Amino acid sequence: MSARAGLLCIGECMVELSGGENALYQQGFAGDTLNTAWHARAALRSGIPVGFFTAVGTDAMSDRMLDFLDSSQIARAHVLRIPERRPGLYMIEQRDGDRHFTYWRDTSAARLMAEDPVRLTTAFAEAAYLYFSGITLAILTPQARDRLVQACLNAQQDGAKLVFDPNIRPALWPDAAQMRDVLETTAALCDIVLPSFDDEKTHFGDATAEQTCARFARLTKGRAEIIVRDGARPVHLLTPGGVPEAITVPTVAQIVDATGAGDAFSGGYLAARLSGQSPRNAALKGIATSAQVIGHHGAIPR
Repeated sequence: MSARAGLLCIGECMVELSGGENALYQQGFAGDTLNTAWHARAALRSGIPVGFFTAVGTDAMSDRMLDFLDSSQIARAHVLRIPERRPGLYMIEQRDGDRHFTYWRDTSAARLMAEDPVRLTTAFAEAAYLYFSGITLAILTPQARDRLVQACLNAQQDGAKLVFDPNIRPALWPDAAQMRDVLETTAALCDIVLPSFDDEKTHFGDATAEQTCARFARLTKGRAEIIVRDGARPVHLLTPGGVPEAITVPTVAQIVDATGAGDAFSGGYLAARLSGQSPRNAALKGIATSAQVIGHHGAIPR
């Protein structure tokens, strides 16, 4: 096995428009796995690398996106640039006390990130943890999805840990049956799984977060760390050979925007695990990181 270090997050970076008061929006960059990379980088000491794997265009907004990665100290050596493609975009509106999202991503460059198996192998050769999500899988063609998962499995055989957030977005999938099959099949291969109970309840029928925890433990045959997030309710943690534990989430004084809260949790959790902390302490770090992000507009505090 090769020497591996740090975290590589795999997915889509998008242009984010957030806020919306008086029809004025703040522009930033976000995306579920990018958000996790940003929070992990912010929490880790500088000697532990954090990188991002995606594809972007060759336009000015893509240039700014790469500048953002640089300024955030997120390595982007393996970001692919594709002429005639652009980044995806989404807008967050706050209406009636809830968030509403509008997306423009059908022709985003990130959909072509997994076309070249050699590039995947090269990009995945160094990181200790490879992190990806259900959104990462959903935006790819079935063939590209298979290439990406196989490259992850090859890296796992070489010593990498695979980390998966199902992050269920039905609108990105052709049908619910395929979505459920791909998500469960992929989760079964991974070393750390970070589901959200609300998603799992809606799409897999789990009655409680404990049931979600137990279902993923069965899928992974007890080999994986399972961390079930449940909003303001306790986080449920199950480690290989351990017993389920519910970890209380402290009350947050003010929630401005919950966008990216789960991604922030994952970033804090993975930063702590990469720093040698226990899964329980990592869950506490994830909770604290999530609490910080919900006090700001957008997925990444500015």
